[in-house]
Amino acid sequence: MHWHSLDGRDWGKPIAVGIGVSALTAATMFAGLKSGISPLPKPLGLAFAETVLGRPLPLPVGLLFHTVWVTAFSVLYIALFRDALTFMRALWLAIVLWVLALVLFFPLVGWGFLGLAVTPKLIIGGAVPHLLFALFLWGLCRWAYGPPAAARSSASPGA
Repeated sequence: MHWHSLDGRDWGKPIAVGIGVSALTAATMFAGLKSGISPLPKPLGLAFAETVLGRPLPLPVGLLFHTVWVTAFSVLYIALFRDALTFMRALWLAIVLWVLALVLFFPLVGWGFLGLAVTPKLIIGGAVPHLLFALFLWGLCRWAYGPPAAARSSASPGA
């Protein structure tokens, strides 16, 4: 793991990837909530924003919190692993964030440790968006940056 400094010109692509990941995960979660598939009582970003600000808020405020959070971790992933943007690294990041949601954010918003104050289904209900986060992050990084450096060097002629 090596921190890759991002100068002024380099910030655009990671931020665009983060916003793309945010939009894709938000759309998927919104569809799950509206269809009744998701066991979450409301989007976690909205629940967190309401907890922080101490009052009910409209969905766009929750989406803003979600976008900032997802974009920040997407940029962090790219800055840390710029030469090895692999699915497994994105998955490990997603697992760490999922556990953080279960043990910190769910209790913070009143859903209890692991979401058990609402339903045990929140454990899997929280895992699915994090798995999608890993998939979308990896996919958009592949699109924006190409395959990892190791894959590019082994695929080049004469390597």
